[in-house]
Amino acid sequence: MDPRRLALIRGGTTDTNHSVGSGYLIAPGVVLTARHVLVNRATGEPWPEIRVSVGHPCGSDAPLFRAELLWHHPEGLDIALVRVERAADVEGSVRWGRPVGGAPLRYEGLGFPRATAGSTRDPEHLRGVLPPLSGSGQYYILDQGPAPALGVDGEKAWGGASGTAVFCDGHLVGVVVRDDRPFENRRLRAIPARAFAEHSGFAAHLAGSPGGPPDLIDIGATPPKAGPVDERPLAERELASLLRPLFADPVTRWTHARELAGELGYETARYEPTVSDLAVLLAAHPRALATLSGSLAASTADERARISLTDLLIRTSILDGVSLLSTHEYERLLDLLRGVCKEHPTLLPRAAREALRYAVLPESLTHPTVSDQDLDGLVEELEALSDSENVPEGTPPVPALLRLVEYVAAASAHEVAVRLRSWSEETAQRLGIHPVALRERRVDASGWARRRTSATSRVVMELRRDDSTSEELYLCRILLVGKDGSRTMLHDARTMPKPPTEAARCLRDAVAATAAEPGQEDHVPWVTIVVGRSELHLAVDDWQPDVADDIMPGQPLGAEYRVTLSCPTMTDYRPQRAQDQRRRWQRGPAQALITDPDCRNSSQLLHLLQNGHRDTAQVVLNGPAQERERWLHICLAMGVPVVLWDRAAASYEDSERLHELRPAGPPDELPERVRALRSHSFAYPGERTARPSLIWEQDGRHPTPESLHLRDPRKGTHAS
Repeated sequence: MDPRRLALIRGGTTDTNHSVGSGYLIAPGVVLTARHVLVNRATGEPWPEIRVSVGHPCGSDAPLFRAELLWHHPEGLDIALVRVERAADVEGSVRWGRPVGGAPLRYEGLGFPRATAGSTRDPEHLRGVLPPLSGSGQYYILDQGPAPALGVDGEKAWGGASGTAVFCDGHLVGVVVRDDRPFENRRLRAIPARAFAEHSGFAAHLAGSPGGPPDLIDIGATPPKAGPVDERPLAERELASLLRPLFADPVTRWTHARELAGELGYETARYEPTVSDLAVLLAAHPRALATLSGSLAASTADERARISLTDLLIRTSILDGVSLLSTHEYERLLDLLRGVCKEHPTLLPRAAREALRYAVLPESLTHPTVSDQDLDGLVEELEALSDSENVPEGTPPVPALLRLVEYVAAASAHEVAVRLRSWSEETAQRLGIHPVALRERRVDASGWARRRTSATSRVVMELRRDDSTSEELYLCRILLVGKDGSRTMLHDARTMPKPPTEAARCLRDAVAATAAEPGQEDHVPWVTIVVGRSELHLAVDDWQPDVADDIMPGQPLGAEYRVTLSCPTMTDYRPQRAQDQRRRWQRGPAQALITDPDCRNSSQLLHLLQNGHRDTAQVVLNGPAQERERWLHICLAMGVPVVLWDRAAASYEDSERLHELRPAGPPDELPERVRALRSHSFAYPGERTARPSLIWEQDGRHPTPESLHLRDPRKGTHAS
């Protein structure tokens, strides 16, 4: 890039400038730019007045000379040439290039963006990274380093940079034509030189120039080199010290380093790195060390070298920016897991809850299902987890990811299981994991897969209002309770607060996932909402998830599921409550207390529950609305396991609204009768005005609530 070839282009009429752009002198009197800089967008015709100054201003404006459109791309590419009158000649010629490979290249350019405008347009030294693998190939993506903010007037901050010539390694590789606002002004797009430089019309205008028609040279990124010793980061120096025993022989080092650099997309023809250079390359790419160790393990027969390699992998596993899997292992595992998620979307979360029961799971594994869109980020998160169980001395721990793969394999069809186990064995061998350690995990996985899964009898969601905001947001946790009494946490206590629609969606997804699990058949689980004393008024049965499609109409949770409330924290106020609750279930499930006008206050209700209804398991709370909360607390504190009331009732006169539920009938059928009433009320609004709430403490075996906390962004989480 030669600053003397920089061009500022102004287009408009004799009286007014209407556009400003950048360009680059590529031949005597010939400037390369973007076509849209030269034309009136309203008419599509070139501006009648085009003026160009050539040369870096260096504090003073270069003179403007008249110019004319010389050539534009006949197929509509935003590229043009202008001929400039009396343009200064610059010795030498322009070198042209074509980025190749997959590694990002450094780029630079000189242009006149609007952000630099004052009394004059000052040039800006554009610089950043060109990732060849980004984009569709029609444009180069330029990830800009320094980037201007959007102007306060809403105008494009990069306006005027169009036409800037882009250089990689001193070769002109493209022309800037637009910016991408979604990337906060840090991304530009450029038309590749290969798209226009070899066009016959373009080449004809450069035929007589010193450099002649463009000859594009392949430009590949060169591997990074180590800096001065005293400027190298500590981690880089430690990595180099671990590499030296393995790569003391230069020929061995160069062979493996070239293979690795080529796989990473670098030019490798004359790559002869020192150990420190190799350490820099490994530090620059998360999967480079794993990829290098794969080729080294495959070619190493010496036991001492194998021990040194294992030691290297153990020591570097704790370093930031070092991934567990090689590029090949990562891509192969993703391919295998995509097939698993397509056939059995609930398998990964189920296997993870058993295989990694003591780990803090990645977010996507706390959901009922995992889709293939989640897999990239999920695998990367799992790579950082470790297996806490013992391994033979001197060998690395089994990564949590390999343990999970073994559990997924154990529950998969034979062909899929063979492929997953083959991947696991090859990866374990490369990592130096002892075969016995992997075999133990495989035995555990097989035992889990053979056990009959208990059908889910209830889906439990714990709720607590987020008091840190005035919005209606709730912290929530979801558990699955099996028919055998087992409990599985689906969503952890650490969570981001959710509005009712999102909490309802999480619950609906959990119920839908349980219906697809082995042994569930057509059983629809019971939904229990665990709340604190201050949330007993919540009408969770009215919460409605967002409509997933335009076919099925949305409906509230209570119309679809048997939704009941539970408040186990009431035991904190009266410890003997649990004992009373068990007694009431054992002696009085067929007994019911329906409050009537003779029950006028809290003392009279307490008297009934302590005497004539000491063993009653079911209370229907009719009466004044202002007394209801107090009476409800008394019933729960006295161990009454089933409490029904009408949220819409104002007094005893409204008690008939609950008659259709047969509230004094068999309690086991009451939750389904309540669900049916809620469903009918939703389908036929106005016909029924009762809004029933139902407390149901399941035989005293309700789940003990845990503290619900906001998620710490610095830690992993089971967040729902």
